Amino acid sequence: MRQTTMNTTTPIQRKMDQAIELLERRFLERSELIRLLMLGMMSGENALLIGPPGTAKSQLARSVAQLFGSEHWFEYLLTRFTTPDEIFGPVSLQQLKLDHYVRKTEGYLPNAQFAFLDEIFKANSAILNALLSILNERLYFNGREREEVPLQFLMAASNELPEDDEQLSALYDRFLFRYEVHYLQQASSYERMFSLPSGPLPVVFSLYDMKDIQAAAKQVTIPEALIYFLYRIKQDMEAKDYVLSDRRWSKIAGVWRTSAALHGREQVTIWDTVFTPHMLWDLPEDLPVMRELFEQQFTQMLKTELENELPLQRLQQTADKWKEKESELHAFQFKKEVGAKLGKEAVERNGQLLEACRAELEETAKDLRNRLIQWEKREHDLGAYVLEKNRLIHNVEKYTVKYSYLRIEGERILQQLQKTYRTIFDKDIAGAEYDFTL
Repeated sequence: MRQTTMNTTTPIQRKMDQAIELLERRFLERSELIRLLMLGMMSGENALLIGPPGTAKSQLARSVAQLFGSEHWFEYLLTRFTTPDEIFGPVSLQQLKLDHYVRKTEGYLPNAQFAFLDEIFKANSAILNALLSILNERLYFNGREREEVPLQFLMAASNELPEDDEQLSALYDRFLFRYEVHYLQQASSYERMFSLPSGPLPVVFSLYDMKDIQAAAKQVTIPEALIYFLYRIKQDMEAKDYVLSDRRWSKIAGVWRTSAALHGREQVTIWDTVFTPHMLWDLPEDLPVMRELFEQQFTQMLKTELENELPLQRLQQTADKWKEKESELHAFQFKKEVGAKLGKEAVERNGQLLEACRAELEETAKDLRNRLIQWEKREHDLGAYVLEKNRLIHNVEKYTVKYSYLRIEGERILQQLQKTYRTIFDKDIAGAEYDFTL
């Protein structure tokens, strides 16, 4: 698999860009959701939208299916009175005469490649039992026969969350991607709402695109550092009494692999994890908590990955080491200047320590200053850099700010190094000048 850059996008990446642009023209204030659905489709995972009526949930589902030109599309509005015949097809009377209870599934959910089920949590137990195996294993038990279903992506919607019911909870767990949809908020969206395109969407993808990405994703590896990253998120959640099934943790890792495959990588990076919070929550009000827990670990992981370029941990250790000895060395310098009597051993020991301090502070400060200057140059084009890492990110500024925070942390360390040097040697470090007003 070839590593891609912004200048050498792959065909599937160009198709993703085109699909996102087409959908964003029609669905306002849905940029994050559209990208999440793209990732869900390519991963072969189910998505659930929670929100009030009239937020274009079903229209968005149909539009996504149109991008594949799929004729095998199924949608249905479920009620408590919906029968299995309406979802899985009628019972074959010919087979029934032969004592075989078999459904004619052509044109129904077991035969669909893309599907949308509205008000899914109103389904009765007869429908729920069959749905569980379709959603998770992509299997439908038709009479005595176990049939593989061609379902690639199922999107469901509900105005409300499931009640505390064991069957509904099992169904809910089958939806890895969750997203709460709201009415439009911005005045500019209302201005545009009355002139949105409404014609059919062109075919952008083929089913082979999905299958190729999913096959490539199986070859992607997850480095040990990111396995521990996921485990730390799990620990942080459990510390706050949030628990996920092992199935969901495994599927989250699968989505990371898909993201890596979409970006031409053979190994998952921290940038493939950015949509993880939408796979963690059970209640919409838990999303801010999930984001906070995730962002803490993400920032720490990003800092670790960038240690070669800006080794903040090592630099901080050097600054702290000499900060602790600042008073001792400053006192030694002062006693020398006033001619105080000092023992030979103390003079030798402190003299050596002073020279080691001088050399390390100067070397560290100059090195850090040069790294910060190079870092600033990167910040001028950070948006392109972030999109190169993950082109599905819609709020690029959120991640460019993280780089600015790391620079500011580096600047704080440089100030500490300079202050310690100035206190001990009563002068500035030559060659470590830096404009902190940038």
